[in-house]
Amino acid sequence: MIKILILAGGYSKEREISIKTAKSVFNELNNDKNYNIKVTNPDGQFVKVLRKFKPNAVLNLLHGRYGEDGYIQAILESEKVKYTHSGVLSSSLAIDKELSKKIFIKNNILTPKYLKYTYRDNKNKLKLINNLKKKIGFPLVIKPLNEGSSVNVFICNRYNFFKTLRKLIDYGEVLIEKYIPGREIQVAILADEVLGAIELKPTRKFYDYEAKYNPKARTEHIIPVRLSKNKYQELIKIALKAHKILKCRGVTRSDFRYYKNSFYLLETNTQPGMTSLSLVPEIAKFNNITFKNLIKKILKDASINK
Repeated sequence: MIKILILAGGYSKEREISIKTAKSVFNELNNDKNYNIKVTNPDGQFVKVLRKFKPNAVLNLLHGRYGEDGYIQAILESEKVKYTHSGVLSSSLAIDKELSKKIFIKNNILTPKYLKYTYRDNKNKLKLINNLKKKIGFPLVIKPLNEGSSVNVFICNRYNFFKTLRKLIDYGEVLIEKYIPGREIQVAILADEVLGAIELKPTRKFYDYEAKYNPKARTEHIIPVRLSKNKYQELIKIALKAHKILKCRGVTRSDFRYYKNSFYLLETNTQPGMTSLSLVPEIAKFNNITFKNLIKKILKDASINK
């Protein structure tokens, strides 16, 4: 019998999504007699639970900080336990929106113009506005440097910029990015191979937290994506390149905007959601991979020292 320890919950603002993901996965695996499944929150007793249960692999279903930023991965590495998804360095680079952008730019991957804003260092409002106009241009996107699920991501213009900026002051610093209009397309990679792509048409301004996890948001999902063969190949090539240059493992999902015949990579997610509304399971299903088989493929890719 294969012993699987599922990590769920955590301490980030995506705790609820992590728990939903874990429930979905647990329901799929728990009826399989080949598996002995235990779900745990990585609290102060986590290492004791890990050592006592002695899993064959840890299925990391945490989201956000402490779950997909290299923190929990470092603990699992020290315990020499196989675990799913990307390793310490890949996780920490991918979740840091500034560092990952620098890597994308260095590797000739198109990404929106940006700058990092530190609240304590920027006092002159007029100077900041002029700098933003010159280097980026409005409208803008303001987002945390290291959150997922579009938590606290806002689109703003010149007139509501400072009001929006104040909403994220507790972070200390944020990423200010050029807003790219156009089509929202996301690509899933599984074990270094392209799983597929999906286009999203949210009724909201963009595919934000509500659009992702509220069934009433009525986001239209389009699969297969309506692109020419050449443009589709270009898209998946970029997603696979991002996955590899970040040295990711298991599943990733790269988020794009397609505007004026160009693909802008917004970010690569090392631990995409696996709830009933999540995109990776939907892409897998379209490609005749059941949810259970998707989970098994992810578990098969689990390893140490990734």
